[in-house]
Amino acid sequence: MCMYKRLFIIAFLTFFIGQVMAQKMESPNGKISVQKNGDAYEVKYQNRKVLDLSAVGVTTSAKEKPTFQEQKLLKGKKVKANYQMLAGKRLHCTNQANEYVLHYQYADGTPMKLVMRVYNDGIAFRYELSNLQDEQLKDEQTTYIIPEGVKRWMQQWSDGYEGFFPMTTTAEVKTLGGFGGSQVMDTFNTHWGYPLLMEPSDGVFALITEANIERQQSASSLYNKGEFFQVKQDQNDLLLTGNWHTPWRVVIIGHLADIVESTLVTDVSEPSKLKETNWIHPGVVSWIYWAYNHGSNDFNIIKKYVDMAVTLHLPYVLIDAEWDEMDKVASNEGKTIEDAVAYANAKGVKPLIWYNSSVGWVNGAPGPKYRLNKPEDREKEFAWCEKIGVAGVKIDFFSGDNQMNMDYCQDLLESAARHHLLVNFHGAPIPRGWQRTYPNLLSTEGVYGAEWYNNVPTFTKKAAAHNATLPFTRNVIGPMDYTPCAFSDSQHPHITTHAHELALTVLFESGLQHLADRPESFLAQPTEVQHFLSELPNVWDDTRLLGGYPAEYVVMARRSGKTWYVAVLNGSDDERQVSLDWTALKLKKNQMTVYADSGNADAPWNIYETTVLPKNLTLKGRGGCVMVIK
Repeated sequence: MCMYKRLFIIAFLTFFIGQVMAQKMESPNGKISVQKNGDAYEVKYQNRKVLDLSAVGVTTSAKEKPTFQEQKLLKGKKVKANYQMLAGKRLHCTNQANEYVLHYQYADGTPMKLVMRVYNDGIAFRYELSNLQDEQLKDEQTTYIIPEGVKRWMQQWSDGYEGFFPMTTTAEVKTLGGFGGSQVMDTFNTHWGYPLLMEPSDGVFALITEANIERQQSASSLYNKGEFFQVKQDQNDLLLTGNWHTPWRVVIIGHLADIVESTLVTDVSEPSKLKETNWIHPGVVSWIYWAYNHGSNDFNIIKKYVDMAVTLHLPYVLIDAEWDEMDKVASNEGKTIEDAVAYANAKGVKPLIWYNSSVGWVNGAPGPKYRLNKPEDREKEFAWCEKIGVAGVKIDFFSGDNQMNMDYCQDLLESAARHHLLVNFHGAPIPRGWQRTYPNLLSTEGVYGAEWYNNVPTFTKKAAAHNATLPFTRNVIGPMDYTPCAFSDSQHPHITTHAHELALTVLFESGLQHLADRPESFLAQPTEVQHFLSELPNVWDDTRLLGGYPAEYVVMARRSGKTWYVAVLNGSDDERQVSLDWTALKLKKNQMTVYADSGNADAPWNIYETTVLPKNLTLKGRGGCVMVIK
């Protein structure tokens, strides 16, 4: 072969490889693309830049940052998620992606793969490491650039993820301190929890989170230096050998409806590990703690909440903390938790009971404690729960995102499933896909919810805007135990309207929906409202966002069978006109019951039926509305 021909072939191959590497990694519908530019990756939605990844990679105790291997060509394959859920935004979930593998190499010659999936509603990527030799994770280089001036809704990190998502256009946000973040400190915050919602261009949004935490993994959060937000994995002291990968880094992308309706977090999570799930039943729960700011050691109060559940046809009652002290209360006349459980079951109400995880808040915290930490104790305790007729457990006070907590949560879920127990994680990190892998996990707190009316006065004025932000942020990623719907006051008053509070039961998705208020308050409401609560679904066949903007207002539609429930919420203090577009629901019949605010403080409800779909609604300041369309 002549020299010129060889040079031509070499030049052609070099050009070809460069062209392949310059190709866009695209979603099946072509709306989302990712392109490598040097060491960075640029993410676009309909040709508009959404996000830059300025750095990627993982280092260990034996491996420094890997380098990209240009001689490896991109190879894409089709990925399709098609699965059933027992609770969530919809029962049947589908999504499609194109998967690409980009090859990196460490200095010692061992490979690292960057697996990039470009879905129709976002991207998910993770790092796959091979041939580890007793190595400890050191750092992750993943860095998102969020330019100053871009609107973003960010929560300052805390181990319980109980904070607000105020809108800002800068990373220079003062640190919040004190109980419940009620005090502004002099320092700038640099540690952020998931999810982080941003609006990089008008009407286009991106929500950053992660998914599919497995064994030997910690969760992560974001640390920023100016515009650079780096993913940092929490503490993981394990020495890793052989093959290992990170959780999926997830960015949901599109218009607000794409964000809210997305199931990308569960799409990339492991399928259910439970062989039988016919014992798992989502439902509404009567909940004792809110009204009394105390646990459940009073047998007579427990009876009141069981009886309320009977009257309202609620399937569950939660017996909260301190039930292990019930026999010490004189007025209980020797009654124990087993008597309370028996009373509920005799009335046809399934009891859930509370436990302290004993890894977070322990000293000075309520009990029962130390019953779940050791495997043998956990099995004994859950076997006892199953034997006496307990249907599920609420486990509280975890200590953050570290690998120990992640493995412990999975231990709890697996042990609970062996004994047919539903699970609600409280005082816990946010959902990251376990609701698919362990479908007995029906709810997780990880939210600044109505419980905070008990603690500090901060929530009273912020609640309306916060409630209108959560559907676009925290509740996007999984079930949320906000404990909604309070018509009366707890330790600190609320100033949202009755219809606003009722709308929260539909607006917020949770497989176990704990109703916060006291029996006297619920049973004093009109018969129509009581009937609404009696028929309130916790299993949704579909979810559609019909309108809204974070902190301002939201119109959310959820379908159960052939019935649509539409929640409308005003997040502002002022009266608001809301336009309604019903096109997405494809309605054929329009028999509608409306639960709205009246203009009369002494008679707060305006409940009526109509066959005319309203095109506009007038909402009171901090008001709301629920429409049931059959």
